[in-house]
Amino acid sequence: MKKWIALCGAVLALGLLTACSQTGRDASLPRLDPQNPVSLEIWHYYNGPQKTAFDTMVTEFNETVGLEQGIVVEAFSQGSVNELAAKIADSAAQKVGSEELPNIFAAYADTAFLVDGLGLLADLDPYLTDEAWSGYRAEFIEEGRIRADGGLKIFPVAKSVELLMLNRTDWDKFSSATGAQLSDLETFEGITATARAYYAWTDSLTDAPDDGKAFLGRDAMANYCIIGSRQLGAEVFGDGTLVPDKDVFRRLWDNYYVPYINGWFTASGRFRSDSARMGDIVALVGSSSGSIYFPSAVSVSDSESYRITCTVLPAPIFAGGERYAVQQGAGMCVIKSDSATEYAASLFLKWFTEPERNVAFAVSSGYLPVQNAALDPDLIDAALDQSALEPGVAVRMKEAFAAALEQISVSTLYTTQAFEGGNACRAVLETSMSQQAETDRQAIDALVAGGLSRAEAVAGYDTDEHFDAWFSQFCIELEAARSAS
Repeated sequence: MKKWIALCGAVLALGLLTACSQTGRDASLPRLDPQNPVSLEIWHYYNGPQKTAFDTMVTEFNETVGLEQGIVVEAFSQGSVNELAAKIADSAAQKVGSEELPNIFAAYADTAFLVDGLGLLADLDPYLTDEAWSGYRAEFIEEGRIRADGGLKIFPVAKSVELLMLNRTDWDKFSSATGAQLSDLETFEGITATARAYYAWTDSLTDAPDDGKAFLGRDAMANYCIIGSRQLGAEVFGDGTLVPDKDVFRRLWDNYYVPYINGWFTASGRFRSDSARMGDIVALVGSSSGSIYFPSAVSVSDSESYRITCTVLPAPIFAGGERYAVQQGAGMCVIKSDSATEYAASLFLKWFTEPERNVAFAVSSGYLPVQNAALDPDLIDAALDQSALEPGVAVRMKEAFAAALEQISVSTLYTTQAFEGGNACRAVLETSMSQQAETDRQAIDALVAGGLSRAEAVAGYDTDEHFDAWFSQFCIELEAARSAS
């Protein structure tokens, strides 16, 4: 009997708490019932530390606000962002064997655009007040308005920019010997010149000819093409129209393809952090969310390694270009359903992006929080001091966040508009130049092995005619990708 009385008391208290929590609420919004909770399924692409951090947040929500309001959240990782996008596309199209779409899923604008085109996405504007929306960084909100009607279809939850990450231990050796300066790394042209000097310096350390080492690698070639073009006054995709500028792409070519075939840049492993871990590169351009993976040691062999320190800098821009920086990081889309389910989804997303909580997720995952009040270096540093990260990793993450905050304070954040075929066109940007560079690099290596000097072998590929041929094929591939979608 005592247990029954206690249980009744707990239920009564929960009912009173719920009633109080809904006092003053907008009467037009649905009323949730803790006795009949709404179940929400989320698909995302977080893995490793990011998945752990997100799962922790979901558990906290379920045990607090979810219990109070009547919402139960389950979250499932679907692998990489590309694997998630493919699964979402299949489910939206109701392909045979595909699963039913979840209530919430992580997506970039092009995937959201595809699903919204089928009439499946909820407009999230009605569920938060204008005052609440104003707390989010404006660019993050605007990215979620993917159609002319202006409805918010992507809720921002975590964002990232690109940064330059540097193996400071090996850089200092190079810098001491050659006088290279960190300021040389502020532009792509400066990095190309530095990479050439690094190759020559490492080549001089042995008697063998043409065995210099690469300096730089980069992730996300599509970002390089899109942001590089924007910095130079052009757009690859303008209002869904393909408008690659040949002169601009020649500068992109000269500062990626040419260094690559010369051996000054390289790409090995799945990500460039793998290249840095193996000692194949000294620097990389990659997402701020990937800075947590930058190695703390370089493996010389299976049995030999040495410790390194890391310096994190803002991403380079093109000399004379405008300061544009990539804005990336998928937001959350809500599938159109009944108003109670949509409202429950918005409550979870609003809760998740409250400044203190969003910062906690950010420091555990490497992403930037999305509310203006959360983009505070002191708040982020304090959260890092309290995090479970290893001390060395926490120091690196402080540098990464400082560089990212500096970048967004002096740059215009940019992301392409969604359009039909956007994912396919972006895939062409991701692979066309880099695959050409890798194919030609292998052919040059074969010529060098056959007795030519690297300079002689490179000379047959570093020509205007070769660039012209590649650019023509690149434009054909872009148009074919859009037409096939």
